[in-house]
Amino acid sequence: MNKSLNILRVDASGRQQGSSSRELASYLLAGLDARCASSEVRVRDLAESLPHVDQPWIEANFTASEERTEQQQRVLALSDSLVEELRQADVVVIGMPIYNFGVPAALKAWVDLIARARLTFRYTENGPVGLLTGKRAVLVVASGGVPIDSDFDFATPYMRRALNFVGITDIEVIAADGQNARGEAALRKARGDIDKLLRGWPNTIATSAAA
Repeated sequence: MNKSLNILRVDASGRQQGSSSRELASYLLAGLDARCASSEVRVRDLAESLPHVDQPWIEANFTASEERTEQQQRVLALSDSLVEELRQADVVVIGMPIYNFGVPAALKAWVDLIARARLTFRYTENGPVGLLTGKRAVLVVASGGVPIDSDFDFATPYMRRALNFVGITDIEVIAADGQNARGEAALRKARGDIDKLLRGWPNTIATSAAA
């Protein structure tokens, strides 16, 4: 592989230390780096907190860009930055724990801030169409007791749908689930799944990133 990759890493765990999703995301990125001629990684750590959508944000977002006041532009500045990070990325690696059957609140806030009509999706007579095509995403999901893609996992399907909505449809899931019962075995399996994913990566990334 000789293509330089732009990688966006999004960490959603509230833990800075001892986080399985952070550990596995780092393992994946180290493997990617070893297989790329060059790569640039942008890190968005959601543990540092994001604002939630509120009345001023909604009003600014629904105002035409050419009509926004300076204050409205400031209100949307962080959201604009998050969208630009995502737009520039070839690969998006999202490390996420499952909290109480769903995604962490900070990750939901990130989704709310990047789902922007006319920027990351547009409405058509046939429904919304995502605009961030040609990217690949890897969800690195960790849970204590919730089996991934079980009837009570509302986090993984939600993130697939959210990414699909903005046009990212090439999505892999690395699962380290059931850690309360399986412990280190769950992490070993996830590392093995990452190794397997990386072995096939050179044959697919050029097509995915250039689409």
